[in-house]
Amino acid sequence: MIRKFITFSLLLVIAISCSKTADVVDYGPTDKKIIEDYITAHNITGAKSTASGLYYVVQKPGSTNHPSIKSYVSVNYKGYLTDGTVFDSSYHLGQPYSNLVTIFVKGWQEGLPLAGAGGKIQLFIPSALGYGSTVMSGIPANSVILFDIELVDFY
Repeated sequence: MIRKFITFSLLLVIAISCSKTADVVDYGPTDKKIIEDYITAHNITGAKSTASGLYYVVQKPGSTNHPSIKSYVSVNYKGYLTDGTVFDSSYHLGQPYSNLVTIFVKGWQEGLPLAGAGGKIQLFIPSALGYGSTVMSGIPANSVILFDIELVDFY
């Protein structure tokens, strides 16, 4: 009985040590510095931040009606990296892009409701609220991503 217990314990220790995952890196402080440096370097005024680390500038408030996380929105937007590389844009469509707020990255889900219909907002999204460690087309892992968004309408 004791021999079985010792064998089981050794196997358990080996299994746990083999299954140890890599340490997760917190990019929050690094992303915050990248965003703040970008804002300073580009003389952007009026930037505010949220508790999650999202930075934003309401460039045009729009109406007093704001979308919710459950809204269907129609937007014109440009997404780019801090080096200016554009990775996505609705302008090539020739019309606004429409979809549910819930399909967008967390940074959009949090930031888009800060603009009213007809308004414009600039979002500075830390990697944790963007694509995180996932590599997307044109977006390296753990990248801060920026968006200029015009909220055309929502319902």
